[in-house]
Amino acid sequence: MIEYEGRVFRPPSEAYSLIVQVTIGCSHNKCTFCDMYKEKRFRVRKLEEVKADFDEARRMYRRVGRIFLADGDALMCRPEHMAEILRYIKKVFPECERVTSYGSPASILCKKQEDLNMLHDLGLEMIYLGLESGSDEVLRRINKGETADEIVRAGLMVKEAGMKLSVTCIAGLGSLELSEEHAIKTAGALSRMKPEYIGLLTLLFELPTPLMRDWQEGRFYLMNPIEIAHETLILLEHIDSEGSVFRANHASNYVNLAGTLNQDREAMCARLRKALEGKIKFKSEQYRAR
Repeated sequence: MIEYEGRVFRPPSEAYSLIVQVTIGCSHNKCTFCDMYKEKRFRVRKLEEVKADFDEARRMYRRVGRIFLADGDALMCRPEHMAEILRYIKKVFPECERVTSYGSPASILCKKQEDLNMLHDLGLEMIYLGLESGSDEVLRRINKGETADEIVRAGLMVKEAGMKLSVTCIAGLGSLELSEEHAIKTAGALSRMKPEYIGLLTLLFELPTPLMRDWQEGRFYLMNPIEIAHETLILLEHIDSEGSVFRANHASNYVNLAGTLNQDREAMCARLRKALEGKIKFKSEQYRAR
């Protein structure tokens, strides 16, 4: 069997994908809200190690329809390195329909547009990009490492290459102090990118992080379900991202929302208003998870 190094994370939509670690850890790994990959030091795995994992998977599985390239920032590989991996996937898994990976803003912006175009031509179909917030002040406080404009530019480069773009953001990340700014500017950044998929998570603390320590010591306010619903309503009221599939049905969310923008925006807003009126129950804390 394939042996993974440390904890392995993947987007919910990759639940049935073959996961192979192309890199170990996250190249940035400094976001104050995130507890992923903290036990790892970032590195790019050797091609022969990655190919050996694919060979093992070929022996194990009759059919592999989807492949997710882990860890947190597989796209940080040099273009030639990633190109060789994609060529090997085509050779070993000719039946594979989709190859995807996480991509940090830095890993995208350090590449030329023609590099991304090449990777798409070789089979990289979709990139998962963490926006987190469209507010530069929120991004500064969480030590994201890029501005909103830089993240938007990275997302647009992915789309220019012909890949699909899936963007995540996090409700409650600006606390009550920056809630409205966080909602409005996140809506603005998403509207500029118009990604194929938008995933809205809700801030939740489980394992120790710098932001969790700030909360425990009274320096950060963790918003309650009503405040999160208000913030989400503001975001939806300001977003203009025609055709984007919008999901806020993650285990962390208090109110499940699902629809396609902009046609289902009002229905999702109406659901939030019902929750605020007490007509829909918020998810209990005991059922929330990352």
